[in-house]
Amino acid sequence: MGDPMKIRAKANGDEVEVKVLMSHEMETGQRKAADGSLVPAWFIQSVSAKCNDKLVLQANWGPAVSKNPFLSFSFKGGKAGDTVDVTWTDNKGDTRTDKTKVA
Repeated sequence: MGDPMKIRAKANGDEVEVKVLMSHEMETGQRKAADGSLVPAWFIQSVSAKCNDKLVLQANWGPAVSKNPFLSFSFKGGKAGDTVDVTWTDNKGDTRTDKTKVA
């Protein structure tokens, strides 16, 4: 499991803007180590976000996403005080979920 995500969620009227910084190595499987061997692929495959247990974002990623990815999105129907949960799962089966309150 990776380090905790940094999540900020801010309400602007009936729209909520969410910004997420994830901590993950995101290896493509094409880079070579110092000894010439390939570094195995290790990347986030899926990301989902829920607001009060209602799915507001579902994304499938691949190895082309950068190390420690940043994700920004917005959705309608949220308000200050709601809980936003963000979950990622990588190609090795590791998963991480963190949450924040909408400001």
